Amino acid sequence: MRALLQRISHASVTVEGEKIGQSGPGLLILICAMQGDSEAQADHLAAKISKLRIFKDEAGKMNKSVKDIGGSALVVSQFTLAADTSRGNRPGFSTAASPEDGKALYEYFAAKLASEGVPVETGEFGADMKVELLNDGPVTIWMEA
Repeated sequence: MRALLQRISHASVTVEGEKIGQSGPGLLILICAMQGDSEAQADHLAAKISKLRIFKDEAGKMNKSVKDIGGSALVVSQFTLAADTSRGNRPGFSTAASPEDGKALYEYFAAKLASEGVPVETGEFGADMKVELLNDGPVTIWMEA
């Protein structure tokens, strides 16, 4: 699985003019299941993200996790994280999981992150979503499991 984390002051996701998820302060997590991924990768990624120390402590150092600050997460599916741009000018997405597997792993990941003690809201898998965020820092981190 691939994830792009953004430390946020706030974020929201809207589908067809309706806000369906929001978070903040905490994390916006754009997530993509790749071919061959399983629940084991989702477990690893959720555990790692829940403990990742990218929030400031009292001394201003990145030393606290999203759980430490009482933050939350907005988890949004994003198959374009599977983009292969090595040839031509049009990205290929053949390494992304099938839509059925991708949706199942996306939902599993969100539930697993919630079970790690992080309040989670989500987007809508496969929908045309509008995501708004205020990146804090900015802090943006790429992760794979």
